[in-house]
Amino acid sequence: MLQQSSYKKKPITIEILVKLSLLIALSGVGAYIKIQGSIALDSLPAFFAALYMGPVFGGVVGLIGHLVSSMTAGFPLTLPMHLVIALQMWCIVYAFGIIWRRINPLGATIIAILLNGPLAALVAAPVSSLLGLPLKGWTLFLVMWLPLTAVSIVNVSLAAILFKRLRRN
Repeated sequence: MLQQSSYKKKPITIEILVKLSLLIALSGVGAYIKIQGSIALDSLPAFFAALYMGPVFGGVVGLIGHLVSSMTAGFPLTLPMHLVIALQMWCIVYAFGIIWRRINPLGATIIAILLNGPLAALVAAPVSSLLGLPLKGWTLFLVMWLPLTAVSIVNVSLAAILFKRLRRN
């Protein structure tokens, strides 16, 4: 039976490392299912990991998954920009796991979609300007928010559905 992990600090065991590695590998597979640039289905395993293993581990999968996805696309917005986005992913996935447990699953799903879609694009806009990227500011936001939101709906919703279904068995 699939259960949510508790918040108690536990030593990192071989079992946890294997599960984490498998979810990171699945994130790598999702990285090859590209929608636009480095926008891909790489975060589905991260959102699932936040529910199954806990928010911190989910964040790790999200961070590494984004870096793998952007690497397979050739870091289209430069490595520094993708490092910022990877940190964003850690925070978004972590928040999703916390909100799911403390408030409610539907609220967590909606908030994660908004954070990972339009709000992530909104944060990326000024960072891209600071880095002096050719695609920057409002132009970057306008190009990215819709595909990010669409893929976020798929990633977050499928992770939630998968977790609920597996938890029932």
